[in-house]
Amino acid sequence: MTSAAEQLAANINFSAFSKATELKKRLWFTLGALLVYRLGTYIPLPGIDGRVLEDIFASQAGGILGMFDMFAGGALRRMTIFALNIMPYISASIIMQLLTAVSPQLEALKKEGEAGRKKINQYTRYGTVLITALQGYGIAVGLESMTSTAGAAVLDPGVFFRFTTVVTLIGGTMFLMWLGEQITQRGVGNGISLIIFAGIVANLPNALVGTLEMGRTGAISTLFVIFLLIMSVGVIAFIIFIERAQRRIVVQYPKRQQGNRMTGGESSHLPLKINTSGVIPPIFASSILLMPITLIGFSAGSGPEWLSSLAVYLGHGQPLYLALYVGFIVFFAFFYTAVVFNPTETAENLKKYGGFIPGIRPGKNTAEFLDRVLTRLTVVGAAYLSAVCLLPEILISRFSVPFYFGGTSLLIVVTVTLDTVAQIQSHLLAHQYEGLIKKAKLRGRRG
Repeated sequence: MTSAAEQLAANINFSAFSKATELKKRLWFTLGALLVYRLGTYIPLPGIDGRVLEDIFASQAGGILGMFDMFAGGALRRMTIFALNIMPYISASIIMQLLTAVSPQLEALKKEGEAGRKKINQYTRYGTVLITALQGYGIAVGLESMTSTAGAAVLDPGVFFRFTTVVTLIGGTMFLMWLGEQITQRGVGNGISLIIFAGIVANLPNALVGTLEMGRTGAISTLFVIFLLIMSVGVIAFIIFIERAQRRIVVQYPKRQQGNRMTGGESSHLPLKINTSGVIPPIFASSILLMPITLIGFSAGSGPEWLSSLAVYLGHGQPLYLALYVGFIVFFAFFYTAVVFNPTETAENLKKYGGFIPGIRPGKNTAEFLDRVLTRLTVVGAAYLSAVCLLPEILISRFSVPFYFGGTSLLIVVTVTLDTVAQIQSHLLAHQYEGLIKKAKLRGRRG
């Protein structure tokens, strides 16, 4: 069945793009904002020795630092003002969503409409500042303890260095949060997602060149390089298919008598995505598993013996690591789906507006039906996320494929691209409708 997005694309005359001045302004603004972000990823923190950081990141490439550096577009490796990227804001947003689900006060605030949403956004900003300050102080202390064969990472450690590092990182993260909001309002697409997208895509060429270089030098076979490229295309196509797949539940509205006219009686669809949780489960699962590996790496073998044994068992491609990775993905897929979609609330809204699912009684029965359908969809979605993330994980561990070919990065790139293209299509379609309305008014005046 042709999806709604495909029907929109088929009906849009893309020659209208040249006439859509508003859309072109939005696109130029988005590109300009992303360019500012990329320039900021090359402004280093004061008092840092870049050569030492390169050596340290080379030894920690497979840990959580490597993953966060991927999201930051290399800003963490270079330890720039955008080293933490937008991740503290995402963490604060997720925490606020979780608190909204368990706190009656925040849930009531959420139902207040625009005023409640502004208050929740303000709390999220406060949480972002707090998380950034804690992470920034941890980075400052960690940098002071880092050394390599080239010397110490910090040129002049002390209270002043910690203070300037925390303030600079808070300023960088808050600027990116503001920039993301501006892109959402005045540009095209979700600004926060596009910032992460730009960070990943910016380093994809280097990862591709590195993989081809490994094939040229014989580190991996040429046939495997070809297989890797074909597999990446296949995984992208699979992600697109699943992300656009929906279970459409028919919702019927009864007919109503209004004077001499009968209104209502139409039916609509309640779309339920297979992967309701998005890319949150892989990100959380990777962070939890890579944290102990990174801490063990920082200890440099000075800790107890069982830590070294744990690092071996939790290495990339090891059975324990893969089993825990899949387990965490499945857990967070169900957990986050329960947070973002409430079957009881949806059933109450349907009942409030007179809608019902054919064959299902309104109220409690509808909520149970939606919960049952959503549970089955989440099982499929969790299996899909596990498969997409597990295959690249095996390739990374066995053939040293760059981190950027991991399942999480592909998921983010594909989903953000789909959302942005859908918004561009919506703007084009709206522009066409405006043109048709203007022509109809002109004809009406002439007539």
